[in-house]
Amino acid sequence: MITTIFSKSRPFNYVLVTTLLILCFFLYQLKITEWLQSAESIGKKAVLLGLLVASLFISNFITKKNGLSKDNTYPFLFFFMFLILFPTTLGNSNLIISNFFILLALRRLISLQSLVTPKEKIFDASMWIFLAALFHFWSILFIALVFLSIALHSARDYRSWVLPYIALFTISTLAAVFILMYDPALWDYVLKGATFSFDFDYFTNKFQNIAISIYAAITALFLFSQIVAYPSKPLVHHNSYKKIIFAFFIGFIIYIVSPDKNNSVLIYTFMPLAVMATSYFEGIKIKWTQEVTAIIVVGLSFLSFFMQL
Repeated sequence: MITTIFSKSRPFNYVLVTTLLILCFFLYQLKITEWLQSAESIGKKAVLLGLLVASLFISNFITKKNGLSKDNTYPFLFFFMFLILFPTTLGNSNLIISNFFILLALRRLISLQSLVTPKEKIFDASMWIFLAALFHFWSILFIALVFLSIALHSARDYRSWVLPYIALFTISTLAAVFILMYDPALWDYVLKGATFSFDFDYFTNKFQNIAISIYAAITALFLFSQIVAYPSKPLVHHNSYKKIIFAFFIGFIIYIVSPDKNNSVLIYTFMPLAVMATSYFEGIKIKWTQEVTAIIVVGLSFLSFFMQL
Protein backbone atom coordinates (compact mmCIF):
# COMPACT_ATOMS: atom_id res chain seq x y z
CA MET A 1 0.00 0.00 0.00
CA ILE A 2 2.65 2.55 1.08
CA THR A 3 5.12 1.65 -1.66
CA THR A 4 2.31 1.55 -4.22
CA ILE A 5 1.36 5.13 -3.35
CA PHE A 6 4.84 6.62 -3.09
CA SER A 7 6.52 4.71 -5.93
CA LYS A 8 5.03 7.29 -8.28
CA SER A 9 5.26 11.06 -8.27
CA ARG A 10 1.69 12.28 -7.84
CA PRO A 11 0.33 15.60 -6.50
CA PHE A 12 -1.71 13.56 -4.00
CA ASN A 13 1.50 12.30 -2.35
CA TYR A 14 2.78 15.82 -1.74
CA VAL A 15 -0.58 16.97 -0.40
CA LEU A 16 -0.84 13.93 1.88
CA VAL A 17 2.61 14.25 3.44
CA THR A 18 2.37 18.05 3.75
CA THR A 19 -1.00 17.71 5.50
CA LEU A 20 0.42 15.11 7.88
CA LEU A 21 3.37 17.38 8.65
CA ILE A 22 1.04 20.29 9.43
CA LEU A 23 -1.06 18.08 11.72
CA CYS A 24 1.99 16.68 13.53
CA PHE A 25 3.49 20.17 13.84
CA PHE A 26 0.40 21.56 15.55
CA LEU A 27 -0.07 18.48 17.73
CA TYR A 28 3.44 19.03 19.05
CA GLN A 29 3.12 22.82 19.38
CA LEU A 30 -0.19 22.54 21.26
CA LYS A 31 1.59 20.86 24.17
CA ILE A 32 2.18 24.48 25.24
CA THR A 33 -0.53 26.95 24.20
CA GLU A 34 0.88 30.29 25.41
CA TRP A 35 2.11 31.12 21.91
CA LEU A 36 -1.52 31.30 20.75
CA GLN A 37 -1.99 34.48 22.79
CA SER A 38 0.45 36.53 20.69
CA ALA A 39 0.19 37.38 17.01
CA GLU A 40 4.00 37.59 16.84
CA SER A 41 4.39 34.08 18.29
CA ILE A 42 1.79 32.70 15.89
CA GLY A 43 3.68 34.33 13.02
CA LYS A 44 6.95 32.75 14.15
CA LYS A 45 5.33 29.30 14.31
CA ALA A 46 3.91 29.81 10.82
CA VAL A 47 7.38 30.70 9.50
CA LEU A 48 8.89 27.57 11.10
CA LEU A 49 6.15 25.41 9.57
CA GLY A 50 6.80 27.04 6.20
CA LEU A 51 10.51 26.26 6.47
CA LEU A 52 9.78 22.62 7.36
CA VAL A 53 7.47 22.22 4.37
CA ALA A 54 10.04 23.95 2.14
CA SER A 55 12.71 21.57 3.47
CA LEU A 56 10.62 18.60 2.34
CA PHE A 57 10.27 20.01 -1.17
CA ILE A 58 13.95 20.98 -1.42
CA SER A 59 15.05 17.49 -0.36
CA ASN A 60 12.78 15.93 -2.95
CA PHE A 61 13.94 18.40 -5.60
CA ILE A 62 17.64 17.72 -4.94
CA THR A 63 17.11 13.98 -5.22
CA LYS A 64 15.04 14.01 -8.41
CA LYS A 65 16.82 16.86 -10.20
CA ASN A 66 20.22 15.19 -9.84
CA GLY A 67 19.10 11.71 -10.85
CA LEU A 68 19.43 10.24 -7.34
CA SER A 69 15.94 8.80 -7.50
CA LYS A 70 13.45 7.62 -10.07
CA ASP A 71 10.02 9.14 -10.57
CA ASN A 72 8.82 8.62 -7.00
CA THR A 73 8.20 10.54 -3.77
CA TYR A 74 10.19 8.38 -1.36
CA PRO A 75 12.56 11.27 -0.39
CA PHE A 76 9.54 13.40 0.52
CA LEU A 77 8.06 10.62 2.66
CA PHE A 78 11.21 9.58 4.49
CA PHE A 79 12.35 13.10 5.34
CA PHE A 80 8.96 13.55 7.00
CA MET A 81 9.27 10.22 8.81
CA PHE A 82 12.61 11.21 10.30
CA LEU A 83 11.19 14.58 11.41
CA ILE A 84 8.38 13.02 13.41
CA LEU A 85 10.64 10.29 14.79
CA PHE A 86 12.13 13.10 16.91
CA PRO A 87 9.21 15.51 17.52
CA THR A 88 11.40 17.95 19.49
CA THR A 89 12.86 18.87 16.11
CA LEU A 90 9.52 20.47 15.21
CA GLY A 91 10.01 23.06 17.96
CA ASN A 92 13.70 23.86 17.57
CA SER A 93 13.68 27.06 15.52
CA ASN A 94 17.45 27.49 15.27
CA LEU A 95 17.98 23.97 13.96
CA ILE A 96 15.11 24.24 11.49
CA ILE A 97 16.52 27.49 10.07
CA SER A 98 20.10 26.22 10.05
CA ASN A 99 19.15 22.95 8.33
CA PHE A 100 17.12 24.87 5.74
CA PHE A 101 20.25 26.82 4.77
CA ILE A 102 22.27 23.59 4.67
CA LEU A 103 19.73 22.09 2.26
CA LEU A 104 20.12 25.11 0.00
CA ALA A 105 23.88 24.56 0.13
CA LEU A 106 23.50 20.85 -0.70
CA ARG A 107 21.30 21.76 -3.64
CA ARG A 108 24.13 23.84 -5.10
CA LEU A 109 26.90 21.37 -4.29
CA ILE A 110 25.23 18.28 -5.70
CA SER A 111 24.28 20.15 -8.88
CA LEU A 112 28.00 20.81 -9.45
CA GLN A 113 27.89 17.51 -11.33
CA SER A 114 26.64 19.42 -14.36
CA LEU A 115 29.71 21.73 -14.30
CA VAL A 116 27.44 24.66 -15.20
CA THR A 117 28.54 27.88 -13.41
CA PRO A 118 30.64 25.95 -10.85
CA LYS A 119 32.14 29.05 -9.21
CA GLU A 120 28.74 30.57 -8.53
CA LYS A 121 27.56 27.31 -7.01
CA ILE A 122 30.63 27.00 -4.78
CA PHE A 123 30.27 30.58 -3.56
CA ASP A 124 26.52 30.25 -2.97
CA ALA A 125 26.91 26.97 -1.09
CA SER A 126 29.62 28.47 1.12
CA MET A 127 27.45 31.46 1.95
CA TRP A 128 24.48 29.26 2.87
CA ILE A 129 26.69 27.17 5.17
CA PHE A 130 28.13 30.20 6.96
CA LEU A 131 24.60 31.58 7.36
CA ALA A 132 23.53 28.24 8.83
CA ALA A 133 26.41 28.44 11.30
CA LEU A 134 24.96 31.66 12.74
CA PHE A 135 21.99 29.62 13.99
CA HIS A 136 23.85 26.45 14.94
CA PHE A 137 27.59 26.96 14.96
CA TRP A 138 28.75 23.41 14.26
CA SER A 139 26.87 23.28 10.97
CA ILE A 140 29.96 25.13 9.75
CA LEU A 141 31.52 21.66 9.41
CA PHE A 142 29.60 21.31 6.15
CA ILE A 143 32.23 23.59 4.63
CA ALA A 144 34.30 20.39 4.37
CA LEU A 145 31.72 19.22 1.82
CA VAL A 146 32.42 22.36 -0.23
CA PHE A 147 36.12 21.54 -0.38
CA LEU A 148 35.35 17.91 -1.24
CA SER A 149 33.14 19.14 -4.09
CA ILE A 150 35.90 21.42 -5.33
CA ALA A 151 38.35 18.49 -5.25
CA LEU A 152 35.90 16.36 -7.25
CA HIS A 153 34.87 18.92 -9.87
CA SER A 154 37.10 21.99 -9.97
CA ALA A 155 40.42 21.12 -8.35
CA ARG A 156 42.61 22.64 -11.06
CA ASP A 157 41.08 26.10 -10.84
CA TYR A 158 42.76 27.86 -7.89
CA ARG A 159 39.98 30.45 -7.81
CA SER A 160 37.52 27.78 -6.68
CA TRP A 161 39.60 27.14 -3.54
CA VAL A 162 39.51 30.85 -2.63
CA LEU A 163 35.75 31.31 -2.98
CA PRO A 164 34.77 29.78 0.42
CA TYR A 165 37.07 32.27 2.17
CA ILE A 166 35.48 35.17 0.29
CA ALA A 167 32.07 33.87 1.35
CA LEU A 168 33.27 33.63 4.96
CA PHE A 169 34.49 37.23 4.88
CA THR A 170 31.21 38.40 3.33
CA ILE A 171 28.92 36.67 5.84
CA SER A 172 31.16 37.57 8.81
CA THR A 173 31.14 41.23 7.84
CA LEU A 174 27.38 41.35 7.31
CA ALA A 175 26.73 39.45 10.54
CA ALA A 176 29.04 41.75 12.52
CA VAL A 177 27.30 44.85 11.19
CA PHE A 178 23.85 43.39 11.93
CA ILE A 179 24.77 42.30 15.46
CA LEU A 180 26.39 45.63 16.34
CA MET A 181 23.34 47.52 15.07
CA TYR A 182 20.68 45.19 16.48
CA ASP A 183 22.00 43.58 19.69
CA PRO A 184 25.72 43.18 20.58
CA ALA A 185 24.72 40.49 23.09
CA LEU A 186 24.13 38.14 20.15
CA TRP A 187 27.91 37.71 19.97
CA ASP A 188 27.68 35.79 23.26
CA TYR A 189 25.16 33.43 21.70
CA VAL A 190 27.40 32.79 18.69
CA LEU A 191 30.50 32.24 20.84
CA LYS A 192 28.62 29.94 23.23
CA GLY A 193 27.64 27.74 20.30
CA ALA A 194 31.30 27.46 19.27
CA THR A 195 32.05 25.22 22.26
CA PHE A 196 31.80 21.47 22.05
CA SER A 197 30.77 18.63 24.32
CA PHE A 198 30.86 14.85 24.17
CA ASP A 199 28.41 14.50 27.04
CA PHE A 200 25.43 12.24 26.25
CA ASP A 201 23.68 12.35 29.62
CA TYR A 202 20.53 13.83 28.06
CA PHE A 203 19.23 10.28 27.59
CA THR A 204 16.93 10.47 30.61
CA ASN A 205 13.61 9.88 28.85
CA LYS A 206 12.86 6.28 27.91
CA PHE A 207 10.88 7.36 24.85
CA GLN A 208 13.86 9.37 23.60
CA ASN A 209 15.97 6.26 24.09
CA ILE A 210 13.50 4.21 22.06
CA ALA A 211 13.48 6.85 19.29
CA ILE A 212 17.28 6.98 19.02
CA SER A 213 17.40 3.17 18.98
CA ILE A 214 14.90 3.05 16.13
CA TYR A 215 16.88 5.68 14.25
CA ALA A 216 20.14 3.79 14.78
CA ALA A 217 18.61 0.60 13.35
CA ILE A 218 17.14 2.44 10.35
CA THR A 219 20.44 4.22 9.74
CA ALA A 220 22.41 0.97 9.85
CA LEU A 221 20.09 -0.61 7.29
CA PHE A 222 20.04 2.27 4.80
CA LEU A 223 23.69 3.30 5.17
CA PHE A 224 24.98 -0.25 4.77
CA SER A 225 22.76 -0.86 1.74
CA GLN A 226 23.91 2.41 0.16
CA ILE A 227 27.59 1.56 0.60
CA VAL A 228 27.05 -1.95 -0.82
CA ALA A 229 25.00 -0.67 -3.77
CA TYR A 230 27.33 2.25 -4.54
CA PRO A 231 29.51 0.42 -7.15
CA SER A 232 26.41 -0.57 -9.13
CA LYS A 233 25.15 3.01 -9.41
CA PRO A 234 25.60 4.82 -12.76
CA LEU A 235 29.14 6.17 -12.94
CA VAL A 236 27.88 9.67 -13.68
CA HIS A 237 26.19 9.75 -10.26
CA HIS A 238 29.07 8.38 -8.18
CA ASN A 239 30.30 11.80 -7.07
CA SER A 240 26.79 12.80 -6.02
CA TYR A 241 26.43 9.68 -3.88
CA LYS A 242 29.86 10.34 -2.35
CA LYS A 243 28.65 13.79 -1.30
CA ILE A 244 25.42 12.37 0.14
CA ILE A 245 27.32 9.83 2.26
CA PHE A 246 29.87 12.47 3.31
CA ALA A 247 27.04 14.87 4.22
CA PHE A 248 25.48 12.19 6.43
CA PHE A 249 28.70 11.68 8.37
CA ILE A 250 29.16 15.44 8.77
CA GLY A 251 25.64 15.64 10.20
CA PHE A 252 26.45 12.84 12.61
CA ILE A 253 29.68 14.55 13.72
CA ILE A 254 27.69 17.75 14.37
CA TYR A 255 25.45 15.71 16.66
CA ILE A 256 28.48 14.29 18.46
CA VAL A 257 30.21 17.64 19.14
CA SER A 258 27.24 19.98 19.71
CA PRO A 259 27.17 21.32 23.29
CA ASP A 260 23.36 21.46 23.61
CA LYS A 261 22.96 17.84 22.65
CA ASN A 262 19.53 16.37 21.95
CA ASN A 263 17.93 14.12 19.36
CA SER A 264 16.79 17.05 17.21
CA VAL A 265 20.43 17.86 16.31
CA LEU A 266 20.26 14.79 14.06
CA ILE A 267 18.17 16.89 11.65
CA TYR A 268 21.30 17.41 9.51
CA THR A 269 21.34 13.69 8.72
CA PHE A 270 17.69 13.49 7.62
CA MET A 271 18.09 14.54 4.00
CA PRO A 272 21.12 12.31 3.25
CA LEU A 273 19.44 9.39 4.97
CA ALA A 274 16.22 10.00 3.02
CA VAL A 275 18.26 9.69 -0.21
CA MET A 276 19.79 6.43 1.05
CA ALA A 277 16.34 5.14 2.01
CA THR A 278 15.09 5.96 -1.48
CA SER A 279 18.01 4.11 -3.04
CA TYR A 280 17.31 1.12 -0.78
CA PHE A 281 13.64 0.88 -1.74
CA GLU A 282 14.36 1.33 -5.43
CA GLY A 283 16.83 -1.55 -5.21
CA ILE A 284 14.40 -4.02 -3.66
CA LYS A 285 12.91 -6.25 -6.35
CA ILE A 286 10.56 -8.28 -4.12
CA LYS A 287 7.32 -6.32 -3.65
CA TRP A 288 6.31 -7.71 -0.27
CA THR A 289 9.77 -6.98 1.18
CA GLN A 290 9.40 -3.36 0.06
CA GLU A 291 5.99 -3.10 1.63
CA VAL A 292 6.90 -4.71 4.95
CA THR A 293 9.99 -2.53 5.35
CA ALA A 294 8.00 0.61 4.54
CA ILE A 295 5.26 -0.31 7.02
CA ILE A 296 7.85 -0.91 9.76
CA VAL A 297 9.63 2.43 9.16
CA VAL A 298 6.40 4.45 8.93
CA GLY A 299 4.76 2.62 11.84
CA LEU A 300 7.75 3.06 14.15
CA SER A 301 8.05 6.75 13.25
CA PHE A 302 4.42 7.48 14.11
CA LEU A 303 4.64 5.34 17.26
CA SER A 304 7.71 7.28 18.39
CA PHE A 305 5.97 10.58 17.66
CA PHE A 306 2.87 9.82 19.72
CA MET A 307 4.90 8.33 22.59
CA GLN A 308 6.84 11.59 22.90
CA LEU A 309 3.86 13.96 22.80
